[in-house]
Amino acid sequence: MASIHNCFVPAQWPPRILVDMLPCPLSSVANPTRAAFLGLSLMAGRVAAAEGPSDHRGPGVTAARDAPPEVPALWPEKVYYRSVSVLGHRIFYRESGRAGRPVILMLHGFPASSHSYRELIPLLSGRYHVLAPDYLGSGFSDRPSPDEITYRFDLLAEHVTGFVEALGITRYVLYMQDFGSPVGFRVALAHPERLRGLVVQNANAYLEGLSEIRRPLFRRFHDDRSPEGLAALEAFVSADGIRNRQYLRDVPGERAERMSPDTWTQDLALLATAQDRRIQIQLLQDYQSNLDAYPTWQAFLRKQQPPTLIVWGKSDQAFLPAGAEAYLRDLPKAELHLLDAGHFAVEEQPVPIAQYMTRFMDRLPPDPVQRGLKNPGLPTHEGTSPHQGPK
Repeated sequence: MASIHNCFVPAQWPPRILVDMLPCPLSSVANPTRAAFLGLSLMAGRVAAAEGPSDHRGPGVTAARDAPPEVPALWPEKVYYRSVSVLGHRIFYRESGRAGRPVILMLHGFPASSHSYRELIPLLSGRYHVLAPDYLGSGFSDRPSPDEITYRFDLLAEHVTGFVEALGITRYVLYMQDFGSPVGFRVALAHPERLRGLVVQNANAYLEGLSEIRRPLFRRFHDDRSPEGLAALEAFVSADGIRNRQYLRDVPGERAERMSPDTWTQDLALLATAQDRRIQIQLLQDYQSNLDAYPTWQAFLRKQQPPTLIVWGKSDQAFLPAGAEAYLRDLPKAELHLLDAGHFAVEEQPVPIAQYMTRFMDRLPPDPVQRGLKNPGLPTHEGTSPHQGPK
Protein backbone atom coordinates (compact mmCIF):
# COMPACT_ATOMS: atom_id res chain seq x y z
CA MET A 1 0.00 0.00 0.00
CA ALA A 2 1.42 3.37 -0.96
CA SER A 3 1.06 6.03 1.67
CA ILE A 4 2.91 8.85 3.35
CA HIS A 5 3.56 8.78 7.08
CA ASN A 6 4.54 11.88 9.01
CA CYS A 7 6.50 10.94 12.12
CA PHE A 8 6.11 12.72 15.44
CA VAL A 9 8.88 15.34 15.39
CA PRO A 10 9.62 18.62 17.16
CA ALA A 11 7.71 21.56 15.72
CA GLN A 12 10.86 23.26 14.49
CA TRP A 13 11.87 20.29 12.30
CA PRO A 14 10.57 19.93 8.76
CA PRO A 15 8.04 17.07 8.49
CA ARG A 16 9.71 13.73 7.79
CA ILE A 17 7.38 11.66 5.69
CA LEU A 18 7.62 7.93 5.13
CA VAL A 19 6.10 6.08 2.21
CA ASP A 20 4.21 2.97 3.27
CA MET A 21 4.42 0.09 0.82
CA LEU A 22 3.97 -3.24 2.62
CA PRO A 23 0.68 -5.02 3.39
CA CYS A 24 0.00 -5.61 7.06
CA PRO A 25 0.93 -9.13 8.21
CA LEU A 26 -1.53 -11.13 10.26
CA SER A 27 0.97 -12.32 12.85
CA SER A 28 -0.71 -10.40 15.66
CA VAL A 29 -4.20 -11.73 15.02
CA ALA A 30 -5.35 -13.70 18.03
CA ASN A 31 -6.78 -16.79 16.32
CA PRO A 32 -7.40 -18.31 12.87
CA THR A 33 -11.02 -17.17 12.76
CA ARG A 34 -10.04 -13.58 13.36
CA ALA A 35 -7.19 -13.94 10.93
CA ALA A 36 -9.62 -15.10 8.28
CA PHE A 37 -11.91 -12.17 9.03
CA LEU A 38 -9.12 -9.63 8.70
CA GLY A 39 -7.66 -11.43 5.71
CA LEU A 40 -10.96 -11.22 3.85
CA SER A 41 -11.14 -7.54 4.67
CA LEU A 42 -7.58 -6.98 3.48
CA MET A 43 -8.47 -8.46 0.10
CA ALA A 44 -10.46 -5.30 -0.51
CA GLY A 45 -7.75 -3.02 0.81
CA ARG A 46 -4.42 -4.43 -0.41
CA VAL A 47 -2.94 -2.67 -3.40
CA ALA A 48 -0.02 -3.19 -5.72
CA ALA A 49 3.08 -1.04 -5.36
CA ALA A 50 3.88 -0.93 -9.07
CA GLU A 51 3.97 2.86 -9.24
CA GLY A 52 7.05 3.17 -7.01
CA PRO A 53 7.66 4.68 -3.60
CA SER A 54 5.79 7.96 -4.02
CA ASP A 55 4.28 10.19 -6.63
CA HIS A 56 4.40 13.29 -4.41
CA ARG A 57 7.90 13.93 -3.09
CA GLY A 58 8.47 17.44 -1.92
CA PRO A 59 10.80 19.06 0.61
CA GLY A 60 11.20 16.95 3.71
CA VAL A 61 9.84 13.80 2.09
CA THR A 62 11.84 10.64 2.76
CA ALA A 63 11.13 7.38 0.93
CA ALA A 64 11.06 4.29 3.13
CA ARG A 65 9.36 0.94 3.40
CA ASP A 66 6.79 1.03 6.14
CA ALA A 67 3.54 -0.85 6.70
CA PRO A 68 0.19 -0.12 8.31
CA PRO A 69 0.35 -1.04 11.99
CA GLU A 70 -0.29 -4.62 13.00
CA VAL A 71 -3.69 -4.49 14.66
CA PRO A 72 -5.45 -7.61 15.99
CA ALA A 73 -8.89 -8.03 14.47
CA LEU A 74 -11.89 -7.87 16.79
CA TRP A 75 -15.40 -9.08 16.09
CA PRO A 76 -17.59 -6.13 15.12
CA GLU A 77 -20.58 -5.03 17.12
CA LYS A 78 -24.04 -4.89 15.58
CA VAL A 79 -24.78 -1.68 13.64
CA TYR A 80 -28.05 -0.03 14.65
CA TYR A 81 -30.06 2.33 12.43
CA ARG A 82 -31.67 5.05 14.49
CA SER A 83 -33.03 8.55 14.58
CA VAL A 84 -33.24 11.38 17.05
CA SER A 85 -35.12 14.69 17.04
CA VAL A 86 -32.80 17.69 16.62
CA LEU A 87 -34.18 21.23 16.41
CA GLY A 88 -37.53 19.83 15.37
CA HIS A 89 -36.13 17.60 12.63
CA ARG A 90 -35.51 13.86 12.45
CA ILE A 91 -31.81 13.06 12.11
CA PHE A 92 -30.97 9.51 11.05
CA TYR A 93 -27.72 7.88 12.17
CA ARG A 94 -25.80 4.62 12.33
CA GLU A 95 -24.48 3.55 15.70
CA SER A 96 -22.24 0.69 16.71
CA GLY A 97 -20.02 -0.15 19.67
CA ARG A 98 -20.68 -0.06 23.38
CA ALA A 99 -21.50 3.11 25.23
CA GLY A 100 -18.64 4.25 27.44
CA ARG A 101 -15.97 3.45 24.86
CA PRO A 102 -14.11 6.29 23.09
CA VAL A 103 -16.46 8.00 20.65
CA ILE A 104 -15.76 8.47 16.95
CA LEU A 105 -18.12 10.89 15.22
CA MET A 106 -18.09 10.36 11.44
CA LEU A 107 -19.17 13.17 9.11
CA HIS A 108 -19.84 12.26 5.49
CA GLY A 109 -19.25 14.10 2.24
CA PHE A 110 -21.05 15.00 -0.98
CA PRO A 111 -23.15 13.46 -2.47
CA ALA A 112 -23.23 10.73 0.13
CA SER A 113 -24.52 9.88 3.59
CA SER A 114 -23.50 7.71 6.54
CA HIS A 115 -23.75 4.83 4.04
CA SER A 116 -20.16 5.78 3.11
CA TYR A 117 -18.98 4.25 6.38
CA ARG A 118 -20.74 0.89 6.10
CA GLU A 119 -17.39 -0.95 5.73
CA LEU A 120 -15.33 1.15 8.14
CA ILE A 121 -17.79 1.07 11.06
CA PRO A 122 -17.54 -2.72 11.63
CA LEU A 123 -13.74 -2.50 11.57
CA LEU A 124 -13.84 -0.03 14.48
CA SER A 125 -16.91 -0.99 16.50
CA GLY A 126 -15.18 -3.78 18.42
CA ARG A 127 -13.08 -1.12 20.16
CA TYR A 128 -14.98 2.17 19.92
CA HIS A 129 -18.42 3.74 20.07
CA VAL A 130 -19.04 4.87 16.49
CA LEU A 131 -21.71 7.38 15.45
CA ALA A 132 -22.39 8.42 11.85
CA PRO A 133 -25.29 10.82 11.27
CA ASP A 134 -26.88 11.85 7.99
CA TYR A 135 -26.97 15.63 7.62
CA LEU A 136 -30.25 17.45 7.50
CA GLY A 137 -31.35 17.13 3.87
CA SER A 138 -29.19 14.07 3.17
CA GLY A 139 -29.53 10.31 3.44
CA PHE A 140 -32.48 9.23 5.57
CA SER A 141 -32.70 12.41 7.66
CA ASP A 142 -35.54 14.88 7.23
CA ARG A 143 -35.50 17.08 4.16
CA PRO A 144 -37.36 20.33 4.72
CA SER A 145 -38.18 22.00 1.44
CA PRO A 146 -35.47 24.36 0.14
CA ASP A 147 -38.35 26.77 -0.46
CA GLU A 148 -38.84 26.93 3.31
CA ILE A 149 -35.21 27.00 4.50
CA THR A 150 -31.91 27.74 2.81
CA TYR A 151 -29.40 24.92 3.12
CA ARG A 152 -26.07 26.26 4.33
CA PHE A 153 -23.13 24.64 6.05
CA ASP A 154 -23.96 26.62 9.18
CA LEU A 155 -27.35 24.88 9.21
CA LEU A 156 -25.80 21.41 8.85
CA ALA A 157 -23.32 22.13 11.64
CA GLU A 158 -26.06 23.37 13.96
CA HIS A 159 -27.88 20.07 13.52
CA VAL A 160 -24.73 17.99 14.06
CA THR A 161 -24.05 19.93 17.26
CA GLY A 162 -27.64 19.34 18.31
CA PHE A 163 -27.28 15.66 17.45
CA VAL A 164 -24.23 15.32 19.72
CA GLU A 165 -26.05 17.07 22.54
CA ALA A 166 -29.21 14.99 22.09
CA LEU A 167 -27.15 11.82 22.58
CA GLY A 168 -25.26 13.21 25.57
CA ILE A 169 -21.84 13.00 23.91
CA THR A 170 -19.25 15.16 25.68
CA ARG A 171 -16.01 14.13 23.92
CA TYR A 172 -15.26 12.63 20.53
CA VAL A 173 -12.72 12.11 17.80
CA LEU A 174 -14.04 13.74 14.65
CA TYR A 175 -13.72 11.91 11.31
CA MET A 176 -14.17 14.33 8.39
CA GLN A 177 -14.46 13.60 4.67
CA ASP A 178 -15.28 16.15 1.93
CA PHE A 179 -18.36 18.09 3.21
CA GLY A 180 -17.37 16.74 6.62
CA SER A 181 -14.60 19.33 6.72
CA PRO A 182 -16.79 22.47 6.62
CA VAL A 183 -19.36 20.85 8.88
CA GLY A 184 -16.74 19.46 11.25
CA PHE A 185 -14.72 22.64 11.62
CA ARG A 186 -17.87 24.59 12.45
CA VAL A 187 -18.80 21.99 15.06
CA ALA A 188 -15.28 22.00 16.51
CA LEU A 189 -15.04 25.79 16.66
CA ALA A 190 -18.38 25.98 18.46
CA HIS A 191 -17.23 23.51 21.15
CA PRO A 192 -13.45 22.97 21.14
CA GLU A 193 -13.65 21.39 24.59
CA ARG A 194 -15.44 18.39 23.06
CA LEU A 195 -12.78 17.67 20.45
CA ARG A 196 -10.45 14.84 21.43
CA GLY A 197 -8.79 14.50 18.03
CA LEU A 198 -9.23 14.71 14.26
CA VAL A 199 -9.17 12.14 11.48
CA VAL A 200 -8.94 14.00 8.17
CA GLN A 201 -9.81 11.96 5.07
CA ASN A 202 -9.78 14.04 1.88
CA ALA A 203 -11.27 16.91 3.84
CA ASN A 204 -9.84 20.15 2.54
CA ALA A 205 -8.98 23.24 4.60
CA TYR A 206 -6.23 24.84 2.48
CA LEU A 207 -6.17 26.55 -0.91
CA GLU A 208 -3.26 24.32 -1.88
CA GLY A 209 -5.75 21.46 -1.98
CA LEU A 210 -7.66 23.09 -4.84
CA SER A 211 -6.35 23.34 -8.39
CA GLU A 212 -6.04 26.75 -10.05
CA ILE A 213 -9.08 25.86 -12.15
CA ARG A 214 -11.15 24.70 -9.20
CA ARG A 215 -10.53 27.65 -6.88
CA PRO A 216 -12.71 30.13 -8.81
CA LEU A 217 -15.36 27.47 -9.41
CA PHE A 218 -16.96 27.85 -5.99
CA ARG A 219 -17.05 31.64 -6.28
CA ARG A 220 -18.86 31.21 -9.58
CA PHE A 221 -21.29 28.76 -7.98
CA HIS A 222 -22.08 31.40 -5.35
CA ASP A 223 -22.31 34.43 -7.59
CA ASP A 224 -23.76 33.13 -10.85
CA ARG A 225 -27.49 32.53 -10.38
CA SER A 226 -28.21 32.70 -14.12
CA PRO A 227 -29.88 29.79 -15.96
CA GLU A 228 -26.46 28.83 -17.31
CA GLY A 229 -24.95 28.87 -13.82
CA LEU A 230 -27.79 26.76 -12.46
CA ALA A 231 -27.37 24.27 -15.32
CA ALA A 232 -23.72 23.81 -14.37
CA LEU A 233 -24.74 23.02 -10.80
CA GLU A 234 -27.46 20.64 -11.95
CA ALA A 235 -24.81 18.69 -13.84
CA PHE A 236 -23.05 18.02 -10.54
CA VAL A 237 -26.13 16.28 -9.13
CA SER A 238 -27.12 14.46 -12.32
CA ALA A 239 -26.79 10.70 -12.74
CA ASP A 240 -23.66 11.17 -14.85
CA GLY A 241 -22.24 13.69 -12.39
CA ILE A 242 -22.71 11.42 -9.39
CA ARG A 243 -21.54 8.20 -11.00
CA ASN A 244 -18.76 9.33 -13.31
CA ARG A 245 -17.64 12.72 -12.01
CA GLN A 246 -17.68 11.66 -8.37
CA TYR A 247 -17.32 7.96 -7.62
CA LEU A 248 -15.57 6.72 -10.78
CA ARG A 249 -13.48 9.81 -11.53
CA ASP A 250 -10.42 8.72 -9.53
CA VAL A 251 -10.57 4.95 -10.18
CA PRO A 252 -9.66 4.29 -13.84
CA GLY A 253 -9.50 0.85 -15.36
CA GLU A 254 -9.52 -2.13 -13.03
CA ARG A 255 -9.42 0.15 -10.01
CA ALA A 256 -13.11 0.84 -10.64
CA GLU A 257 -13.76 -2.65 -9.26
CA ARG A 258 -12.98 -1.27 -5.80
CA MET A 259 -15.98 1.06 -5.98
CA SER A 260 -19.29 -0.54 -5.05
CA PRO A 261 -22.20 0.43 -7.31
CA ASP A 262 -24.22 0.62 -4.10
CA THR A 263 -22.64 4.06 -3.62
CA TRP A 264 -24.07 5.93 -6.56
CA THR A 265 -27.22 3.77 -6.69
CA GLN A 266 -28.25 4.82 -3.18
CA ASP A 267 -27.21 8.44 -3.68
CA LEU A 268 -29.20 8.72 -6.91
CA ALA A 269 -32.24 7.13 -5.29
CA LEU A 270 -32.08 9.84 -2.64
CA LEU A 271 -31.61 12.56 -5.27
CA ALA A 272 -34.56 11.42 -7.34
CA THR A 273 -36.66 14.57 -7.05
CA ALA A 274 -35.93 18.13 -8.14
CA GLN A 275 -36.32 19.20 -4.50
CA ASP A 276 -33.69 16.69 -3.34
CA ARG A 277 -31.25 17.97 -5.95
CA ARG A 278 -31.95 21.59 -5.04
CA ILE A 279 -30.84 20.89 -1.47
CA GLN A 280 -27.40 19.84 -2.68
CA ILE A 281 -27.29 22.72 -5.17
CA GLN A 282 -27.88 25.20 -2.36
CA LEU A 283 -24.96 23.68 -0.46
CA LEU A 284 -22.72 23.95 -3.50
CA GLN A 285 -23.77 27.59 -3.81
CA ASP A 286 -22.70 28.08 -0.19
CA TYR A 287 -19.35 26.33 -0.57
CA GLN A 288 -17.44 29.58 -1.12
CA SER A 289 -18.13 30.35 2.55
CA ASN A 290 -15.78 27.49 3.39
CA LEU A 291 -12.90 28.89 1.36
CA ASP A 292 -13.49 32.23 3.08
CA ALA A 293 -13.28 30.43 6.44
CA TYR A 294 -10.02 28.57 5.74
CA PRO A 295 -7.88 31.16 7.63
CA THR A 296 -10.15 30.81 10.67
CA TRP A 297 -9.95 27.02 10.61
CA GLN A 298 -6.17 27.14 10.24
CA ALA A 299 -5.86 29.53 13.16
CA PHE A 300 -7.98 27.14 15.22
CA LEU A 301 -5.62 24.27 14.41
CA ARG A 302 -2.54 26.33 15.27
CA LYS A 303 -4.00 27.35 18.61
CA GLN A 304 -5.65 24.10 19.70
CA GLN A 305 -3.16 21.60 18.25
CA PRO A 306 -5.63 18.70 18.31
CA PRO A 307 -4.04 15.27 17.82
CA THR A 308 -4.58 14.62 14.11
CA LEU A 309 -4.41 11.67 11.74
CA ILE A 310 -4.54 12.49 8.01
CA VAL A 311 -5.42 9.64 5.62
CA TRP A 312 -5.75 11.06 2.12
CA GLY A 313 -6.39 9.38 -1.22
CA LYS A 314 -3.49 10.66 -3.30
CA SER A 315 -5.34 10.19 -6.61
CA ASP A 316 -8.08 12.65 -5.64
CA GLN A 317 -8.54 15.11 -8.52
CA ALA A 318 -10.85 17.35 -6.49
CA PHE A 319 -8.84 17.74 -3.27
CA LEU A 320 -5.18 17.47 -4.17
CA PRO A 321 -2.51 15.80 -1.98
CA ALA A 322 -0.96 19.24 -1.46
CA GLY A 323 -4.01 20.00 0.67
CA ALA A 324 -3.14 17.10 2.94
CA GLU A 325 0.48 18.17 3.30
CA ALA A 326 -0.59 21.76 4.01
CA TYR A 327 -2.07 20.62 7.35
CA LEU A 328 1.48 20.01 8.55
CA ARG A 329 2.22 23.74 8.56
CA ASP A 330 -0.26 24.22 11.38
CA LEU A 331 -0.08 20.71 12.87
CA PRO A 332 3.61 19.72 12.74
CA LYS A 333 2.99 16.64 14.91
CA ALA A 334 0.16 15.30 12.74
CA GLU A 335 0.42 11.82 11.23
CA LEU A 336 -0.02 11.83 7.45
CA HIS A 337 -0.61 8.95 5.04
CA LEU A 338 -1.19 9.42 1.32
CA LEU A 339 -3.10 6.30 0.31
CA ASP A 340 -3.32 4.55 -3.03
CA ALA A 341 -6.90 5.73 -3.46
CA GLY A 342 -9.01 8.60 -4.73
CA HIS A 343 -11.47 11.01 -3.16
CA PHE A 344 -13.54 8.22 -1.60
CA ALA A 345 -10.57 6.52 0.06
CA VAL A 346 -12.82 4.94 2.68
CA GLU A 347 -14.56 3.03 -0.12
CA GLU A 348 -11.24 1.77 -1.52
CA GLN A 349 -9.04 1.30 1.56
CA PRO A 350 -11.21 0.82 4.68
CA VAL A 351 -8.87 -1.71 6.33
CA PRO A 352 -5.65 0.38 6.25
CA ILE A 353 -7.66 3.40 7.41
CA ALA A 354 -9.02 1.36 10.33
CA GLN A 355 -5.52 0.15 11.18
CA TYR A 356 -4.09 3.66 11.23
CA MET A 357 -7.08 4.89 13.23
CA THR A 358 -6.69 2.17 15.84
CA ARG A 359 -3.05 3.06 16.46
CA PHE A 360 -3.94 6.76 16.51
CA MET A 361 -6.78 6.22 18.99
CA ASP A 362 -4.60 4.07 21.24
CA ARG A 363 -2.04 6.88 21.48
CA LEU A 364 -4.53 9.48 22.67
CA PRO A 365 -4.58 10.44 26.35
CA PRO A 366 -7.38 8.56 28.09
CA ASP A 367 -10.67 10.34 28.69
CA PRO A 368 -13.06 9.65 31.57
CA VAL A 369 -15.79 7.17 30.69
CA GLN A 370 -18.79 9.02 29.32
CA ARG A 371 -21.87 8.58 31.44
CA GLY A 372 -25.52 8.80 30.55
CA LEU A 373 -25.17 7.61 26.95
CA LYS A 374 -27.87 5.53 25.37
CA ASN A 375 -26.80 1.91 25.06
CA PRO A 376 -26.76 0.83 21.41
CA GLY A 377 -27.56 -2.71 22.49
CA LEU A 378 -31.00 -1.75 23.79
CA PRO A 379 -33.84 -2.30 21.29
CA THR A 380 -35.88 0.35 23.15
CA HIS A 381 -33.51 3.07 21.93
CA GLU A 382 -35.30 5.56 19.67
CA GLY A 383 -34.76 3.50 16.55
CA THR A 384 -36.44 3.64 13.19
CA SER A 385 -36.23 1.71 9.98
CA PRO A 386 -34.44 3.44 7.08
CA HIS A 387 -37.28 2.27 4.90
CA GLN A 388 -39.48 4.87 6.52
CA GLY A 389 -37.51 7.46 4.58
CA PRO A 390 -37.12 11.14 5.34
CA LYS A 391 -39.90 13.64 5.49
